[in-house]
Formats: sequence, structure tokens, C-alpha cells
Amino acid sequence: MNSATSSANVPHVVILGGGFGGIAAARALAKAPVRITLVDRRNHHLFQPLLYQVATASLSAPSIAAPLRHMLRNQRNVTVLMDEATSIDPAQRCIELKHGQGPLHYDRLIVATGATHAYFGNDAWAKDAPGLKTLDDAFTIRRRVLTAFERAEEEDDPERRQAWLNFVIVGAGPTGVELAGALAEIARHTLPREFRRADPRSANILLVEAGPKVLPSFAPTLSDKARPQLEKLGVQVLTGRRVTAIDRDGVEMVEGDAGAGSTHIASHTVLWAAGVAASPLGAQLGATVDRAGRVQVQPDLSVPGHANVFVVGDLANVQDNGKPVPGVAPAAKQMGRYVGMRIAASVVGRASAERFSYKDAGSLATIGRMAGVADIGGIRFSGVLAWWVWLVAHIFFLIGFRNRLVVLLDWAVAYCTYQRHARIVTGSDTPTANDD
Repeated sequence: MNSATSSANVPHVVILGGGFGGIAAARALAKAPVRITLVDRRNHHLFQPLLYQVATASLSAPSIAAPLRHMLRNQRNVTVLMDEATSIDPAQRCIELKHGQGPLHYDRLIVATGATHAYFGNDAWAKDAPGLKTLDDAFTIRRRVLTAFERAEEEDDPERRQAWLNFVIVGAGPTGVELAGALAEIARHTLPREFRRADPRSANILLVEAGPKVLPSFAPTLSDKARPQLEKLGVQVLTGRRVTAIDRDGVEMVEGDAGAGSTHIASHTVLWAAGVAASPLGAQLGATVDRAGRVQVQPDLSVPGHANVFVVGDLANVQDNGKPVPGVAPAAKQMGRYVGMRIAASVVGRASAERFSYKDAGSLATIGRMAGVADIGGIRFSGVLAWWVWLVAHIFFLIGFRNRLVVLLDWAVAYCTYQRHARIVTGSDTPTANDD
């Protein structure tokens, strides 16, 4: 695969990233006369919408992930490499890999490397406020959350004990809201009766948002309905609060744009859900990138000046009918499918759609048990019905029959018993209180 493409008998398509966009592109090229190399630094595809449930011990990792090689085992024109692209040279049509021997040449390139956490210039906060993008992130969060309850059980001083029982989630988008609701259920329903000295029900779940509303990407009517549902679960919603400092002892925040009313919250468990930044590979494609690092692509998702390079998913900044395409899983899948079909048509000289068109499947967010919000085709609703729609949609889009069955059974047991059976603590990077 590292030989120059001029010696190949068929066009070589390289796909960077095995997420929703990359997998959709590979599958769309299944019958095309091309050879495909899919490169991902991990060996699995992750169903990221349910990642927070791994972080909060509702599901185990294999329930929402699948090996890339297994997923593509029947597609003979695909080679999977567990590696990482370190640089892209569009002029030479080659990619340098972290572990590869020599450059990987391509005829067509699809960049679907997604996004990572954005700390708005405060990257030092990352060690004390982990975000949630990968399974490793989920394991870190789960370890810190469960260990916090264990440390509270050991603590004699009431003030120090409460610091272990204060959980702060920064950012009230879908991830922050889902984490807050799940943590409230753990504290109120899962852990009581299991501890003797600390009362998990005294935990404070604080959801901090710089803007005026939770779920700011949703319609205002749904944002307004989400807040009381969160508060009913026991979450303290703090809007209009801007975080100015995070360390292992807590969070400093100010109220309003003027920065009045500085407040410190003592907490050893701070979780970050406030922002994302696009993969740094986008900046190597020679195109304009926006403030978040997303590549300004053409209507056909190609990079300006490089018609053989395409960007899909969270890394792409594209508009459809004057509106930005959101960075959500359905959009990434549609982009990947479109680019795959466009390449398949081009290699046989067949015409294809000149521009990408996004079909909005709606927006869903679960808040907690029997609580959620939904916007589907302009029909907006909340509460129990939204929760059921969210459950059905996520079961349907999961990878493979086994995962659907396992997740359905785990959810049924959790609903009836409030138990979370993935509460295993491993590793040793949990924060400690500052005794200085």
C-alpha cells in the first residue's frame, strides 16, 4: 500500500478516520473499482452518542463499539491500518503515518478525523476537567466519578467530604445535560444503601453554562422545557456563569459578561462538555479553516484547489440552503455516503450530484429517566414521549444485532432496578485533594 499510486491498477482511495463519516464512505465504495485504505489510530468504530453511558457505568465499552476489521471483513477492497496520520501533502498526494514505512500515496483522499476537546486557550484545565470523546475519556470519567464516592466514604471532615460529593459539569449542550442527568440518577437511586458513612444523596450535581439557556442548539421552547426536567432530577442548573479557573480543588466562575460575582465551588470531579475543536489535520490541507479549525469546503465537500481531497463530518464547515450543517452523527454519515458515491461515480465516468444536500433527521437529547426533548421535522415535544423516541432511535442506529440486543437488555434491567452493572474502577489517575 505504500507504493506510488501510478503503479496501481485501480485508483487508491485513502480514508482517514473510522467514525461515522469514514465508515459510511467506505461502505458506499463497496462495489466501486477502487482499492481503499482506511486508517484509524484505534481499532474500533465507536457509537459516540451513547459514550456518556459508558462514562456513567450504564453500559460496557463493547456494547457501543465494534472492531473496524470485523465491520469491514466482507468488503474485499478495504485494507484497515491501525495507525495515525501525522501530516498530509495534498500537492504530492501522500500522507505520512506515525508507524508506517514511507509515505502512503493516494488518488482520492477522504479526511474524516472528527473533533476533540476545546478548552478555549486553557489547555492546562484538561488534566483536572476531562472531556468525553473516546472510550479512554469515558473510562477516566467513570473512574473519577466512582472514586469520588469512595473518597467521600473515607473522609471524616464534613466540608472535605462534600467537596468529593460536588460534581461540576461545564457546558450544557447535549453531552453536559446527559452527563448531569445520569450522575443525578447514580447519586439519588443507584448508590444509596451501599455506603455507610457518606450519603450519596447529598451529592450536588452542578451544570454550569456560560449562556442563558441549557441545550442552546435546540429551539428555545425545548431549552425552556429541559431546565425544569433537569431540576426535577436534582441537578442544579447555573446559567450565565463563565468558568475562569479549574484545578484539582474546584472551579472558579464569574456571573455575566461583566465578570461580577466571582464564586468558587469546591469539587474534585469536574467534567468538561463546553466545546470542541476540529482535528489539527484540517489545517494541513491548504484551505481556510474557521475558529474551531473546521475546513471551509466546496458544496461537493472537496477542498478548494484539491478536487481529489474531501472532508466529511465534524471537520467540515459546509452550508446547505444557507444553514451550517451541524456536527452530528447523521450529518457525518450522510457526508461520507455522498463522497463515497461521488468517487464511485467519478472512477467510471458517471455523473453524480454536484453538491451535498443535508437531510435533517431532527434533534434528540435525553435528560434522564422518562425525560428528554425532541425536534423531529419541526414537531417539538418533551418528557416521556421524547425519552421513548430517543431510546428507539439509538437502538436502531447501534452497530450490529448483538449490540442492539445487549444494550436493550441492559437498559431494561437498569430501568427496573436502577442498577448500573459496569461500575468497575480500574487505573490510578484519579485526582487527590490538595492538602497543601
